Amino acid sequence: MKSFFLALFCIALVSCSDDNATDTLIPVDPNNGLDFSDILNIDFDNLPDYSNQTIPNYITKDNTTPGNTITDEAATLGRVLFYDTQLSSDNTIACASCHKQNLAFGDNAQASEGVNGFTGRHSMRLVNARFSLEPKFFWDERAETLEAQTTMPIQDHIEMGFSGEDGDQNFNDLITKLKALEYYPALFNFAFGSEDITEDRIQDALSQFIRSIQSFDSKYDEGRALAANDGQPFVNFTQEENMGKQLFLAPPEFNNAGQRIDGGLGCAGCHQAPEFDIDPNSLNNGMIGSIAGGIPDLIVTRSPSLRDAVKADGSSNGLFMHNGTLVTLDQVLSHYNDINLTNNPNLDPRLMPGGNAQELNLTQVERDQVIAFIQTLGGNDVYTNVKWSDPFIN
Repeated sequence: MKSFFLALFCIALVSCSDDNATDTLIPVDPNNGLDFSDILNIDFDNLPDYSNQTIPNYITKDNTTPGNTITDEAATLGRVLFYDTQLSSDNTIACASCHKQNLAFGDNAQASEGVNGFTGRHSMRLVNARFSLEPKFFWDERAETLEAQTTMPIQDHIEMGFSGEDGDQNFNDLITKLKALEYYPALFNFAFGSEDITEDRIQDALSQFIRSIQSFDSKYDEGRALAANDGQPFVNFTQEENMGKQLFLAPPEFNNAGQRIDGGLGCAGCHQAPEFDIDPNSLNNGMIGSIAGGIPDLIVTRSPSLRDAVKADGSSNGLFMHNGTLVTLDQVLSHYNDINLTNNPNLDPRLMPGGNAQELNLTQVERDQVIAFIQTLGGNDVYTNVKWSDPFIN
């Protein structure tokens, strides 16, 4: 039995036959609560720590929406919602179907399968989504906040099917569905103090859970904790990793034709250390792809954090870029090595030195160094920690 469901109160019995009688407090039998131990593998008396996790002092960016600070209770509800296939119209797709814990909450499919087809873009990794100056979400930044983003896939005809269009049920139908499941009224009461299930509360719980997913146990973090700044050589890094770090951080020097003749690669111009989040002012990175009807996809301006782009051993956390067409970090570097200006009016000016297409002239040694550095951004805990895992008993 889970104590958070128990309504423990007392009944005062007053004796009318004795002027000096005292109130006698008789506790109600506490075993009248709901027990979800056959559904959820969660100890509600000893919740995981979502609200007070250790964050390094050099991490200062935070896109948490005012008024929606993480609590253990709401993040726990968010975890259940995140993994629950009941949030899709045919009970087959959950948020976790496209954002997998063993892939830093990314996907190894080029396009993710929904209830009515495949997504138009590759599913973005969610690890460290909180630690960014950019408050907007999706590759094209169409969601103003993470809260708004969380229910947009649910209300998409292709993804989770509660669109209210094309014969779909609408979001109110989902709320009715959740109310009929025995665990949700109690969980919403646990998280928010009443059994009311609303879209705002679903958004708050899901976004709290997602913002709780953090990764700061990497080799990079071990080195950064001992350094005064990112530019210093890290004592725990190999020479190759330190050289890769410098290439990542330092801006390039170009000649008049846009060819790199010295300096670094300028990666940090858009992917800013130590969070390695995307600069909110970034524009398209030259990876175009196409959307429905073969229309060029030029409005992609966001990216996930580069933390855990790959695991510490270099193994993949899925595919790269919004169209999922790149498989390795070496292919990513090849893309930036020779930028194509053709038919891309939204290309970021940082990739057009002097109005020319960027040519980095990467050597194989430099490629190896940068890849070695990016591998240092991969942690370990995020892939296995139970508090971010599937809570349902299968």
